[in-house]
This record gives sequence, C-alpha cells and structure tokens, in this order.
Amino acid sequence: MPPTGTVMRVWTGWIRSTDREAYQDYLEQTGLGEYRRTPGNLGAFAAYAEQGDECEVRTVSFWRSFDDIRGFAGDDIARAVFYPEDDRFLVRRREDVEHFVLA
Repeated sequence: MPPTGTVMRVWTGWIRSTDREAYQDYLEQTGLGEYRRTPGNLGAFAAYAEQGDECEVRTVSFWRSFDDIRGFAGDDIARAVFYPEDDRFLVRRREDVEHFVLA
C-alpha cells in the first residue's frame, strides 16, 4: 500500500471488448509506461470491467505529490493526457481525471 499522503490519479475510458489485449499493450507503451518513467511516480496499473461489447478501463497511478503529477501532465493536472493512437482504441473517454489523497 502506498504511504499516507500519496496522491492517486484515476482516469476512465471505454474500448471495444475485443481490443482489450491490444489496448493493454498500447497502454504499457504510452500512458502507463510514461507514468512509471516520470520522477515521483510510485506505480501505475490499468483495471478493466467488461460491459458487453464495451470494456471500461481505469488507469490508476500513485504519486508522491501534485507537483510530481505536473511533471507528467503539465500545469492543468485535472485534464487527461492523450496520445496519437488513442482514437484507434477509445470509443468514449473522460477528458478529466480524478485525484485522491490517501489517508
């Protein structure tokens, strides 16, 4: 478990269920990989919930501070970061992210 005071960043999107494996590979190369390479990141993973033909995806990352998140996301940490091939996979997406401080 990450230490108290750690910031958890959560983003949600939806893909076609048939794209799950390919999307996980893509996420490892883009968002999850970039999270993990950013100083101050304490770990990241993706979670999936099948919903018929669609699959809800949540990326969850843990950070030492909001300043460390800025190192990944830029000044507007409430906005999601997207990559050039995202439109190939995402059928819907949240444009924002949620942040929680662990107690």
